[in-house]
Amino acid sequence: MAGSSFRIAVLFGGPSPEHDVSILTGLQTARALEAEAAVAAVHVLYWTKAGNWLEVPGTLEAGAFADGPPEGRKIELVTGLEGGFVASGGRHGSRRHALEIDVAIVCCHGGPGEDGSLQGALDCAHIAYSGPSAAAAALGMDKLATTGVLAAAGVPTLPRVVLDPAAPEPDFPGPYIVKPRYGGSSIGIDVVKDWSTAQARLTTNVHLRRGAVLEPYRDDLHDLQVAVRTWPTTVLSAVERPLGRKQAAEILDYADKYVGGEGMLSAPRELPARIDPGLERELRQVALLAARLLGARGVNRIDFLSDGRELYLNEINTIPGSLARYLFIDPPLPFGELLVGLAAEAVGRPAAAFSSVGADGSVLREAGAIAAKLG
Repeated sequence: MAGSSFRIAVLFGGPSPEHDVSILTGLQTARALEAEAAVAAVHVLYWTKAGNWLEVPGTLEAGAFADGPPEGRKIELVTGLEGGFVASGGRHGSRRHALEIDVAIVCCHGGPGEDGSLQGALDCAHIAYSGPSAAAAALGMDKLATTGVLAAAGVPTLPRVVLDPAAPEPDFPGPYIVKPRYGGSSIGIDVVKDWSTAQARLTTNVHLRRGAVLEPYRDDLHDLQVAVRTWPTTVLSAVERPLGRKQAAEILDYADKYVGGEGMLSAPRELPARIDPGLERELRQVALLAARLLGARGVNRIDFLSDGRELYLNEINTIPGSLARYLFIDPPLPFGELLVGLAAEAVGRPAAAFSSVGADGSVLREAGAIAAKLG
C-alpha cells in the first residue's frame, strides 16, 4: 500500500443479466471512494458485456453506458505473480504495465462477477479483493446447494428441488416458483400454477438454461432482508421489508428492486421493518448462523420469507445491490467508511492463500516411466 492509504480498483459490469445494476453500484462506489482520506487512488474498471475491461473516468453518469461501452483505456487481467490489471501504452501498445493497486472492490452482481469466476481469476492474479471467496461465491450463487447446506444445519427453509426434463413431480403441491439455479435474486423467476407449466418454462425462459429449481409459492409470505458486515467484526444491519411497486405483484421482482435508477437505494421499503420483536430476534440469530455456514465475507444481504410468525431463509446475496449500504442505519454507517472497511478486510483477511506444502517431489522421484503406467 502507498503509506497508510489504499490504491483501489472498482470492478463493475460484466457479462451478466445484472450488468446495468452493477454499473450503478460501481459508479456510486467510485464517487464515494474519491472523497475518502484513506484512499490514495481510484481506478474505475468497467467489465463490458463482451467480457473486455476498460478503465473509465469515475465521473461518468449511468447514461454513458446505456448504448454500449464508453471510451476508455483497454485493460487486461493477467494471472501469475507478475500479473494484475495490465494496461498497454505507447503508439502501438508495446509498453505494458500493471496498474498499481492494493485491492479491488468487486461491484459485479450476478453471473461471472458473483458466481466465483471473477474471484478465481483475481486469486490467480494475486489481487486482493472484497466480498466472497471463489468458493463462497459459487455456493451462494447455487440456490440448491445453499438450501442443502442450510437445511442440514437446521435452518428453516422452504422445500427446493431440481427442475429439469427428467425430474419427478415434487411431493408438495402447486402453485410453484420457478427460479434459475444459478443467478441473482430476482431475474428469470416465474410463478406457475402447476407442474406441466413449470416443465414448459424450461424451454421458454432463457435464464433457466444453466439449471432451474422449483419451490412452493405461498401468497401469505412477504420478504424480510438483513445485511451482514464481516469487518472488523461481524455485525447485522437493520431489518427491512421491501415493498413491491405493483399492488397485486406475486413476487418482489427485478423492476421492484432496481428500476428507480439508483439500484436498491431507490426501491420502496419499510426500514426498519415493523415486525414482532421475537421474530426479529430469531431472524438475527438465523442470519448470523447462515453467514457462518456460507462463508460470508464483506457485505452480504440475507433474504427471508415470513408470514409474521414463521420464518424461512430464502437466499444469500454475496454482492448485493448498492452493497446494501442503505440498510446500515442504526447506527448510521457512511458509505465511504463501509468501503474502506471492505478494502481493509481484503488486505487483512485475504480470500485465498495458495500453498504447495507437501508437494516435495518424492512421489515424482519414485514414479518411474509414464509409458509403463499407460501399459
